[in-house]
Amino acid sequence: MTCHYRCDDACAKPVPNTSENTYFGDIVRAGISRRTALKASGVTAAFAGLYAVAGTSPAAASGPTGKPGARSPYVHDFEATAPQPFATDAVVTPEGFTWSPVVRWGDPIVAGAPAFDFDHQSAAAQEKQFGYNCDYVGLVRKGSHDKGLLVVNNEYTNEELMFRGYTGAASLTTEQIKIVMAAHGMSVVEVHKNGREWKARMGSSANRRVTATTPFELVGPAAGSPLLRTKADPTGRRVLGTFGNCAGGTTPWGTVLSGEENFNGYFKVDAAPAGQEDAFKRYGLTGSKGRAWEKVDPRFDGAVEANEPNRFGYIVELDPTDPTSTPRKLTALGRLKHEGATVSIAPDRRVVAVMGDDERFDYMYKFVSKAKYREGDRRHNLTLLEEGDLYVARFTGDGFQDGVSDGTGEWLPLIVGGVSKVAGMSVEQVLVHTRLAADKVGPTKMDRPEDVELNPVNGRVYAALTNNSNRQPSQIDEANPRASNKHGQVIEITATGGDHTTTTFTWKLVLICGDPKDPSTYFDGFDRTQVSPISCPDNLAFDSRGNLWISTDGNALGNADAFFMMPLEGPERGHLQQFHTVPYGAESAGPLIVDDTTVLCSVQHPGEVTGASPDKPVSRFPYDGTGQPRPSVIQVFVDKPGRGHGRD
Repeated sequence: MTCHYRCDDACAKPVPNTSENTYFGDIVRAGISRRTALKASGVTAAFAGLYAVAGTSPAAASGPTGKPGARSPYVHDFEATAPQPFATDAVVTPEGFTWSPVVRWGDPIVAGAPAFDFDHQSAAAQEKQFGYNCDYVGLVRKGSHDKGLLVVNNEYTNEELMFRGYTGAASLTTEQIKIVMAAHGMSVVEVHKNGREWKARMGSSANRRVTATTPFELVGPAAGSPLLRTKADPTGRRVLGTFGNCAGGTTPWGTVLSGEENFNGYFKVDAAPAGQEDAFKRYGLTGSKGRAWEKVDPRFDGAVEANEPNRFGYIVELDPTDPTSTPRKLTALGRLKHEGATVSIAPDRRVVAVMGDDERFDYMYKFVSKAKYREGDRRHNLTLLEEGDLYVARFTGDGFQDGVSDGTGEWLPLIVGGVSKVAGMSVEQVLVHTRLAADKVGPTKMDRPEDVELNPVNGRVYAALTNNSNRQPSQIDEANPRASNKHGQVIEITATGGDHTTTTFTWKLVLICGDPKDPSTYFDGFDRTQVSPISCPDNLAFDSRGNLWISTDGNALGNADAFFMMPLEGPERGHLQQFHTVPYGAESAGPLIVDDTTVLCSVQHPGEVTGASPDKPVSRFPYDGTGQPRPSVIQVFVDKPGRGHGRD
C-alpha cells in the first residue's frame, strides 16, 4: 500500500537520475575499511558509561536524566522504550508518559461539518472535516501562549482502508474520487491548552481545509511561464489544489510552508509532451497511471493538459491566520519532490531555506532571499520567498582521515541575482525543470534527502537521508557511505562562519542508522552498546536544548516505526534513545516539541498493511469505537511517574 499510494511505486521503477555526476567513490573506498576497523576495536566507546553523570536537573542537563521525577514535566527526561514488533497495535510510550488524540481523520473541524460517519462519507463533508494521512505538524501561536493554530499536511490516502468493497481505482465511484481529492492537502485547526493537554476547537472560524481543488496563486520568477499555462489557466498564475504534502516549516512571520512531494503519481501520462520528454522522465511522470482523478477532472490526464504536472512540486506558503487568504506556490524555490522547507534568518537579515528532494540519488538545495527580513513588517516579509538565489549541494569527503564520515562542501549556483547560471537554460526552465538544471552542475547524489531542519540552538542544519537500497558499491561516497543502504543516516551541515548565505560549509554524519551491533553504524561517537536501534529517519525536530528528535518511516529492522531523541552536545552526545512507538502499519511523522513538555506527532497511515480492509482491519487506532484506523495527530506528555501507557 505504501509504495503504491505515496510514491507511485518509485522503488520498483528505474532511478530517474541517470546523470553521470561524481560519487567520490575512490576516496571513500580507500577509507571504508579503516573506519570499520576503528569502530570494531572500540575507539567509539570512549563515551561508554557516562549516562549516569548527565545530571538530574532538567535545566542543567544536556540530555535525558533517566526516569522522570515527580517534578519533571519535560519530555527529554525519559527512560528509553524497547523496540516493538511491527504488528504491535498500540501507542507505546515511556514510563510515566501518556498519549491522547488531538484531531483525527474525519473530525468536523469547519463550521457546519457533520460528524464522521465511516459508512456514509461524502465529498461535501470531507471538505470540512480533518483530512486523511497527516504528516507535518506546525503550531502558530494565537495571541496567547496556550492558544494556537495547528497546521497539518494531509499527504495522501489509502482507498483500500477508506471504502468497503474497494478492488482498484476502477471500482471507485465519482463521489468516492471526490472524497479522496478532498481528503488531500492541508488542515488548519484552532487549538488551546487545557491543563497538560491540547484540545481542538471544532467549528472555529479560524479552521480551514485546503484540498486538491482549492485555488492557489503561482508566484515568483516562473509564474506566467509558458511551461505553466493550461487551457483552464492561460495566465500560468492560478492553479487548483495541492497534494503529496509531506514535511514543512513555520516562518518567522507566522506562515506555514508545505512541500509538494510525490505529485507525479496523480497524473495519467501515456507520453510526455513534445519538448519536455527529458523533464517528464526525470520527474517520474512518463508512463504514470494516475489515481483515476482524470475521471472527474480532465486536467489530470496528460493528453488533455500537458503542462498541468508542471504546476505541482513546489513549496506552498499558507497564512493560517487568515482563513480567506489564497495560498501560494513559490516557484523561486524550485520544482522537485519537495519534502519541506524551514526558514532561518541570516546575519544580514536575508532568509535562507535548505531543502531536500526525496528521491534515490537526488540532491539537497538552498534558497537565499533577495530582500531582507523586517521585524514586524508582515506585509513585506510575505514577499521574501518570491525572489532570490537557488543553489544545489556538492559534498566532498576527507577520506575518513579522522575515522568519521565528514568533509567540506559547496553550494553550486543555479540562479543568482535573477540570472540563470545553468548553460542553455533560462530562469523559468531552471525553476520548472529544476532537476534537469541541477544535473548539469555536478551536485552529489544523496540517499533520499527528506526533512531538512535548522537547529535553533547550535545554528547547524540537519537532514534526514532515509535510505537507498539501490546504491551500488561503486557508487558510495563519504556522505552516503553504504551500498544497499536500507537504514539511512543523518547529516549535519555547518555553514562557514555560521552564515547560511555563504556558499561553503563543512559537514558530518552524526548518525548512521541500523542495528547498533552492525559495526557500520555510528552514533556521533557514543558507545553503540548503549543506544536504541533505528532505521529510516524521516522527519526531524529539536527541543529547547538543541536535542535532535527523529521520527522513522519504513523501519527495515522489522520493528514498528517510532520517535527517537539524540543529544548533540555534552557527554550524552549521540546517546540515541527510543521515545514512543506508533501502531501497526503506521508511520511516525511530523514531530513538534511544544514547550519541552509535549510531543505532537502525526500517526500516519495506521493499518497500512497489504491485505487489510475495512472488513479486516489490522489496526483500530485511535481506538475510538469506530473499529477503523483513522490517521491522527496525537500528543505525548508526562502523566504520573511510574506509569507506562499503551493504547488504553
